[in-house]
Amino acid sequence: MNRRIRFSKAFVVAGAAIVSLTILAVSSRAYAQERVEGVFNGHRIIYPESSIPKPGQHHTNYFFVDSDQPSAGPPAGVETPGSVACVYQLVSGPAGCPVATSTAVPTGGWGAVALVDAGDYPNAASDLAAFSSYYGLPAPDFTIAYVGNKTPPSYGDWEVEEALDIEWAHAMAPNAKVYLVVSKLCATGTCDTDPFWSAVSLATKLVKEAGGGVISMSWGDPEWSGETKYDSYFKNKKVVYFAAAGDSGLGVSIYPGASPNVVSVGGTYFNRDPDGNFTYESYYTGGGGGDISPYEPRPAYQDGVENVVGSQRGYPDVGSDFCCAPIYLNGAWYAVGGTSWASPTFAGIVNAAANEAKGSVAELTMMYDELAIPAEYAADFNDITQGASQCVVGFNECDGIGSAKTYAGK
Repeated sequence: MNRRIRFSKAFVVAGAAIVSLTILAVSSRAYAQERVEGVFNGHRIIYPESSIPKPGQHHTNYFFVDSDQPSAGPPAGVETPGSVACVYQLVSGPAGCPVATSTAVPTGGWGAVALVDAGDYPNAASDLAAFSSYYGLPAPDFTIAYVGNKTPPSYGDWEVEEALDIEWAHAMAPNAKVYLVVSKLCATGTCDTDPFWSAVSLATKLVKEAGGGVISMSWGDPEWSGETKYDSYFKNKKVVYFAAAGDSGLGVSIYPGASPNVVSVGGTYFNRDPDGNFTYESYYTGGGGGDISPYEPRPAYQDGVENVVGSQRGYPDVGSDFCCAPIYLNGAWYAVGGTSWASPTFAGIVNAAANEAKGSVAELTMMYDELAIPAEYAADFNDITQGASQCVVGFNECDGIGSAKTYAGK
């Protein structure tokens, strides 16, 4: 039975890219108990309950594409590790980077990539191995770590998030050790508590012990006045932290993506011609994230973009493809999208770049410094200027500096 509701700011969208949003009660599927539906570029998109923002609760940032039902093989129309790597010039690929023939996959990676999530995912290792085998990726060096060595319950929708995170981080940095660090969900009504922050601390410890690397967090919570006391969780000179910018369009703030100690990753979209050739990359209108934080002051690395951000922290810092990706989950395939895909993908690219920046601020400073050198900036980043009026040349509120072009400057 459908029931229409009024949407909060979190689901107000720009233009007419996403239309006919309706909340649906669902009982036929193990994952989405409640969902929001919409349409983008001819795709039916379905936000699960875990991705519906609720104040005081961390939420995921993914959606199902066309169907939330399992399929025997990767759904039609999704990108692959090879096609993404081809578009971003991480591998040598065919002209136009068609999905079907872009089969070369990344080979880099060092230290560790940790993905912080919530809920037990019993089939994580076997699903990651199957995904890797299907796309010709190396067998993963994979470990699950539980906060306090206690296995939490499974949270249904969050298993989709966990599969997305580990599979695409490994796809972009296949030689790095992969950790899935699992927490309980924070208490109803507030995320100003553990255990999520303990999970971040555990992930930091594991990445440090592996020699360094990156951590990706695809979840978030609407910004709140007390968030700044958690910024210290993302300070470590062995770790670069990444977070999803959110899927609710421009002007909807989300933490930890708003932290100045985190690389915030927004969403883009690969436009392809009728023959399947990549043509250009644009901001994912109405869903790729982006805001000016009301609580975090402008960090020094953004002094050069004061004309855009003013006195406050602006984000995202970078963008990455947002729709649409295959995942292998519990023996079946699904198509998903969201900045939940963008964050682990960009984190994996930075890991594989192997610049080994001394923490997030060092990584962000290196990337923002490129803006002052036009030739280097043009060579190392795709400047995203289409999709919304805010997508101006150079740094903008849509996708920050832009998306990855080669491993240089990352």
